[in-house]
Amino acid sequence: MGDLFLVRHGETEWSRSGRHTGSTDVPLTEHGRDEARRLVPLIRSHRIGAAFVSPLQRARETADLIGLGTHGTRVDADLREWDYGGYEGVTTVEIQRERPGWFLFTDGVAPGPPEHPGETPEQVGERADRMLAKVDAALANTEGCVVLVAHGHFLRVLTARRLGLPPAAGALFQLATGTVCRLGTEHGRPVIAGWNIRPEG
Repeated sequence: MGDLFLVRHGETEWSRSGRHTGSTDVPLTEHGRDEARRLVPLIRSHRIGAAFVSPLQRARETADLIGLGTHGTRVDADLREWDYGGYEGVTTVEIQRERPGWFLFTDGVAPGPPEHPGETPEQVGERADRMLAKVDAALANTEGCVVLVAHGHFLRVLTARRLGLPPAAGALFQLATGTVCRLGTEHGRPVIAGWNIRPEG
């Protein structure tokens, strides 16, 4: 069975300033596009059996720039970023002025509008579990690896779930924009085989 590759989209204006970016469909910056293009050699060096991408433009553009367009990439809503509810567009520093010690992975978010009410860590974990079931089905039916192009906080939770940890353990896996992570197996158990990988130079 092949490995699972996680790609966090390139930089956006909001990721650069630390604003929580869930449903807001902001584009990549030019630097973010450069980050994505630099990943092409890392992606091309592996046989890709299936690829999935978040519906948000920053992820879809990253997928296009790294050359996944020829791999029948499937858009999947389960890969969207954490629904930050009332904290959409707000930085951690700003939140902690009102809620000292606030921490996303354990405290969740403030309620938002009906169309984006916010998610608990457990709800994000449930989405991650659904996505991992699709990954396992794809891995069972291909000789290559599976690539997911998505968002920082969601991919951190998905990593925790892949390793058999609770969603809040996503806090342990810092994930930079424009990087690749590799989840594999050792003696039949899931492991992190590479994290925050960027091309050298």
